[in-house]
Formats: sequence, structure tokens, C-alpha cells
Amino acid sequence: MNNILLIEDDKLSGEGLADFFNKKGFRCTWLKSISNVEKYWISADLVLLGRQLTEGDSAKFLPSWLAKKAIPVIILTAKVEVEKSIEILMAGARDCIVKPFSYMELLARIIAQLRPLGESNIQYEDISINVSARTVRYQGKLIEMTTKEFDLLLLLVQNQDRVFHREEILNKTWGYQAFPTTRTVDTHILRIRKKLPSLNIETLRRIGYRLKNNTKL
Repeated sequence: MNNILLIEDDKLSGEGLADFFNKKGFRCTWLKSISNVEKYWISADLVLLGRQLTEGDSAKFLPSWLAKKAIPVIILTAKVEVEKSIEILMAGARDCIVKPFSYMELLARIIAQLRPLGESNIQYEDISINVSARTVRYQGKLIEMTTKEFDLLLLLVQNQDRVFHREEILNKTWGYQAFPTTRTVDTHILRIRKKLPSLNIETLRRIGYRLKNNTKL
């Protein structure tokens, strides 16, 4: 059973959505304010987030919540301006839906976000990555990796020989651009190199990184 965290200060909307998703086989927790968000965020599989909350625009809170745990976020908004949609997506949301909306359409979007990627396995040298299970094995041994380490590793392995600027890695892996420092990328690359020595990650000074395709002649 998937856990949905609903953050919505509108009583009518909150009650209706919580009741609907609980009846559809989800475990839906409804919060009327952001006071206890971090407590429930960790155990959630997906978040439905009202754009305008009593405490203000949810876009300003989203990056810090995603830093705790990266999960799909769908924004419920009355705003239809393109700039506003871009703003919330750049803050880390996966999708947004404009009020009033069909519950069945929202359900379809949730199912799409939670749909497994399949039992796909990616092999690089003696490293095996199971995408759906989010596991990594090095020389047959299971390697413990953080969420961001795994996401960064997957980004590089799926785009071998492509050069990534540090800012682009931050945006793609952390889901938003306003991260304190690009040194975060360097730190994560260092950790991944230590855990997976056969990864041929090339450092491009003052630019970023690329994973070299070792199968090429």
C-alpha cells in the first residue's frame, strides 16, 4: 500500500481528496499546515502539495523537504501562468494540476508517478545497477548508497561520455537549482569513486564530470 501525504489547508478539498484516496486503496495522510510535514515526509511515497498554504507559497518550502527525501510531488494549484508552473517545477515538483480537476485524472497522474521502472539492470564493468530496486552491486557485493549517490550514479551511467556541468548535475539530481554550493557534487563524486573504484569518472577542471564508456575502442 502506497503512502500519500496530502498537504492542503482547504478543508473541503482536503477532506474530499483524503477520503477518495483512502477508498482507492492508498494510505492518505492529510495535513492542514506544514508544522508536522517533516515527520510524515520520510514515510511518504508521493506528496500532493497545495500551492498556496496558510504559511505562504509552498515552492519556498519544497527544496528543503526534498533534501530530506526525494519523492514525487504533484502540486495542486489555482495558478495557470506559465511562469508559475515553471517556478514550481524548478523547485523540485514532478507534476502540477490546476484546480478544479478531476479526481480520476489526478489518480492517473499518481499511478504514473508511482509506476515501477521495471526490473531493468545496467551493467558497467563489474558494477551492476538494478534501477527499480535501486540497488548497486560491485563485484557481486551489495554496496550501500544514499539516495543522491544512487541518482547521481544513474545519471552518469545512463549518459556515458556526456559532459555534465556541476550546475546541471545539481539541477537534475537534486531537482532544483538553488543548492548552497557546487562542492556538494564534488563530495558525492568522491564518495561514489571510493565505493565503486572501477567507475571511470573523468574530472573536467572548472567544468564538471563525465563517465567514460570503457567499451569503446
